[in-house]
Amino acid sequence: MPYRLDGDPELVAHWGSLTRPERSAVATPAGRVEFLAIPLLVEDRVLGIFVVSQFRELQRGPFDDAITATRAVGLAVLLIGSLLAWLMAESVLRPVRAVTQTARAITETDLTRRIDVQGKDEVAELAETFNATLDRLESAFTTQRRFLDDAGHELKTPLTIVRGHLELLGDDPAERQATLALVLDELDRMGRIVNDLLLLAKAESPDFLHLETVDVGVLTDELHTKVSALAPRSWTLDGRGRGRMVADRQRVTQALMQLAENATKHTEPGDEIAVGSLVKNGEASFWIRDEGEGISVDEQARVFSRFVRAADASRREGSGLGLSIVRAIAHAHHGRVELASREGAGSTFTLVLPVDQPPEPPAA
Repeated sequence: MPYRLDGDPELVAHWGSLTRPERSAVATPAGRVEFLAIPLLVEDRVLGIFVVSQFRELQRGPFDDAITATRAVGLAVLLIGSLLAWLMAESVLRPVRAVTQTARAITETDLTRRIDVQGKDEVAELAETFNATLDRLESAFTTQRRFLDDAGHELKTPLTIVRGHLELLGDDPAERQATLALVLDELDRMGRIVNDLLLLAKAESPDFLHLETVDVGVLTDELHTKVSALAPRSWTLDGRGRGRMVADRQRVTQALMQLAENATKHTEPGDEIAVGSLVKNGEASFWIRDEGEGISVDEQARVFSRFVRAADASRREGSGLGLSIVRAIAHAHHGRVELASREGAGSTFTLVLPVDQPPEPPAA
């Protein structure tokens, strides 16, 4: 219940005794009350007292409660906001720390570490770019190690041969001449091996191909003319594709000449070796077909590997890198090499390339 000031005799008596306005405050059972009392005078006679009063503490109570509640809510919002900000900062900084930790963990011998990419924001894009950079670095280092391993493995034998014959070189002129011829032959073979290995290493670089528009039929005619000079075989033209393609003319010619040269090594004079091409379903196919001894099923799965030769091939027939080079040229064109062969029935190697090369990805 509100406290009635007109029921307080002392306060009423005080106000009734006033002859001039008074502004003050007094204590009451309901609390401190502030008042303004103005006597109503008529011809110097006090007819009454006009009083305005207020319990400021009672009025301020609801506001104090609201302020307290507001402070509590503000503090809670601040705490929750700080927690959410910390969590968001943690989610943003976690990939950055992962980039730093991965970069620190990388060594010259271990480039396999990658960052787990989550989301599609700027930090995720940074992680993807970093991973792409690591992919290129790993590929480059892998190519370098493979080149060194292959070169060391394959050059060991001719170096041993050259060293052995030079150490046993006598004074006989005929013997010296024979040894010199053998050493020069081994050096030539070493030079071919190194050049082939350099070509395979370069095949994984962006500037390996120089693309241009190539007429498939004209390229087939040129190829048929060139291979006819390789060996005395019955060179025939199976087919001549019609259409154009985007490719490196010299690299494609190099691959097909390699296939034709391989065919001459597995055929006899007078045997038929056919050249052909076809454009169909967005692909240009070039093939070399021979009537040689063929390739067994077991060997077909491995003939494109480095330093692999046919089971009956002579050591001096090549470095064993020819088909690896053909496959590298095909892969550089986003194509493939197909082999169809049966023992005793010859082989057909087909170079299949897309007529349009996909666009190069943007540089990271």
